[in-house]
Amino acid sequence: MPVPVPVPQQRDVPAAETSHGGDLTVLVIEDDPAGSITGPELSAAAGTRVRIRTARNLTEAGRLLTDDVDCILLDLALPVPAGSTGAMSTTAASTTAAPGAEHRPEPAPGRADELAVLTHVLRIAPLHAVLVLTAQDDTELAAEAVRVGAQDYLFRGELDARVLSRAIRYAVERKRADLAQHQLTESGLRAQENARLERGLLPTPLLEGSDLSFAARYRPGRSRALLGGDFYDTVRTPDGTVHAMIGDVCGHGPDEAALGVELRIAWRALTLAGLCGDRLLSTLQQVLEHERQSEEIFATLCTVDIAPDGRRAGLCLAGHPAPLLARHGRPARLLPYEDGGPALGLLPRARWPRRQVELGGEWSLMMYTDGLIEGRVSAGSSQRLGQDGMVAMVNSRLEQGLAGEDLLEAAVAEVRERHGGELTDDVAVLLLGRDPERIRRRGRSASRPGPVSTAPAAAPAANAQRPPLYGP
Repeated sequence: MPVPVPVPQQRDVPAAETSHGGDLTVLVIEDDPAGSITGPELSAAAGTRVRIRTARNLTEAGRLLTDDVDCILLDLALPVPAGSTGAMSTTAASTTAAPGAEHRPEPAPGRADELAVLTHVLRIAPLHAVLVLTAQDDTELAAEAVRVGAQDYLFRGELDARVLSRAIRYAVERKRADLAQHQLTESGLRAQENARLERGLLPTPLLEGSDLSFAARYRPGRSRALLGGDFYDTVRTPDGTVHAMIGDVCGHGPDEAALGVELRIAWRALTLAGLCGDRLLSTLQQVLEHERQSEEIFATLCTVDIAPDGRRAGLCLAGHPAPLLARHGRPARLLPYEDGGPALGLLPRARWPRRQVELGGEWSLMMYTDGLIEGRVSAGSSQRLGQDGMVAMVNSRLEQGLAGEDLLEAAVAEVRERHGGELTDDVAVLLLGRDPERIRRRGRSASRPGPVSTAPAAAPAANAQRPPLYGP
């Protein structure tokens, strides 16, 4: 008769995290009183002791199955009593949705009854290593048990302390490796889904038919994220006006990123519906107040609407840094910001005046979030770059002849280099520009006659537009 073994005290470490070289606890489930596993423990090589705990049926096993059990040794000949599915312990019941349990293979046709006890144990103990005991002449059943989910099998007639201890250590290590691989796979799949989702949430500028150039750079402050609380967008309305916006939701988490996406989508919809200036920002504030998680959440915003001729613009600031304007032959300077209103979400009945700005014939307009100016001037310094430092940095790059994508790439890279590494805040920068010479070249190219065709000319579409232009 098996020697009774006291139940060891439970511990908080899951079975799959048993350390190398530590003592192991095995729960033996068999109904043979004269079974070969009768001692309280087995001595093993490398100083590892294997403690034995025995159960004669699944009901008793459910009570003895605790977190400190590292491996289960199961006799496949054990019957499954009626109603045993409810006899699991509280600890086991809490782990029925363990990683990989939903993907476990079903037994082959004709083997379900023979493996019923195994499938039950795998269901109540998904985090434990399982060894099965079977008759020596039934290797097919043993192999099927491994396919269904057991880590290994042993024959009843070949059991000795050395074989058993080695098989137990192997099963525990294999279970740990299986769980780690499954968690790694799940983590990779989640990362891929998140990346696809975040890429889909980044804006696609709608500038078809515009003569303005466009460039943008975006760097989230969250580690391993593609999307942060900063947001931007650019659209051209049917009257030829180009609308641009950049904003920043306070905070850096996924909730702030989601709110930023909601505000960007709302801005695009409202802009295409004809709203502008104070009316648009007032409506956006209502959206923010309904969607934010707490009343402390606010967002800064800068909007620009550029006239169809590209020579003047309307500017609205809601607690946001003023854009940087560089005219041909002149150093870049900040646009006036004295008439700006508060950030969205701070004052219930706030107003945001729209200021008229003269742009000229050839210019570049840079809009940015505060992550670009809050980096430090050098590693280890407490001084921030600030708007004045940013203006000087951009002017230096303009003197080198940089423009468009190259200008933004160089500016963001320099800010990171000065800061001494990755910036802690989100950074969004967009650059709109007008180059009369490039516009004339495009006009000449469009008016150049093509090959003569004998086919009847198709009537031009009333809304035909030039393809979008995203860079200089």
